[in-house]
Amino acid sequence: MEDYSMSYETLLIDKKAGIGIISLNRPDQFNTFTATLAKELNTALLEMDNDEEINVVIIKGEGKAFSTGIDVSELEGRDPAEYYPLISLMNKMNSTIASMNKPVIASIHGYAVANGAGLLAAADFAIAAEGTRIGTTAINVGLLCSGPVVPLSYCLSKKKALEMLLTGDMIDAGEAERLGLVNRVVPLDKLEEATISFAGRLMSKSPAALRMGKKFYYEMMDMPFNGKLNLASEVFARLCTTDEAQADVKAFLDQRKALEEKKQRRSKK
Repeated sequence: MEDYSMSYETLLIDKKAGIGIISLNRPDQFNTFTATLAKELNTALLEMDNDEEINVVIIKGEGKAFSTGIDVSELEGRDPAEYYPLISLMNKMNSTIASMNKPVIASIHGYAVANGAGLLAAADFAIAAEGTRIGTTAINVGLLCSGPVVPLSYCLSKKKALEMLLTGDMIDAGEAERLGLVNRVVPLDKLEEATISFAGRLMSKSPAALRMGKKFYYEMMDMPFNGKLNLASEVFARLCTTDEAQADVKAFLDQRKALEEKKQRRSKK
């Protein structure tokens, strides 16, 4: 059993019944990103992806907010050559999550702003507490949420993504659900229960199908149409050869056969 629960300064780590839970743990700073938090988040995600006891990963925030972006103190007093590697580190979570085999769920409350909104969008799924506010607000201080808008652009229409990027206006959880940015909106006191329940639904599926399905989705996103279809055929064909798929198909067919036989017996009475 892997135990890395004590190796992080800015995160809390937990494992429950096949679910890995990463909690951003800078509550007094509204879980803003520092270089340390960005490094630790990427490390924790990869460790959980490699942990055979974990099937689904949840990311949440301690305190009153999911995350309100980059800690602005990280941007002060740096040499110009330092900014690019720092911001690249802040954006690395996007490619890390996309490369993982296991699904990642963001469980958000309070505020998901700037890099917090980017993390929400980068996650494969999101459950939001009622009243959560979401925005890419850096333009309000003369900057741009250029990193967060990359995953947001895959969740939202061009016009809505540009509106959020260039106005800095925030939306609430209800509108985020309507726009497809989050999967569910629930009362705050039901957020943990709803997130765990969603994770359980994923874990009830074939692990091979989940793994291949996520990889397929991210690989095909930017392919031309025919390339997507070719990859879809290849993935489906590979799945047909797995023991899990063959067993599940057989069980389905046996169940259907039993139902048909039962129906025939009833019709003869």
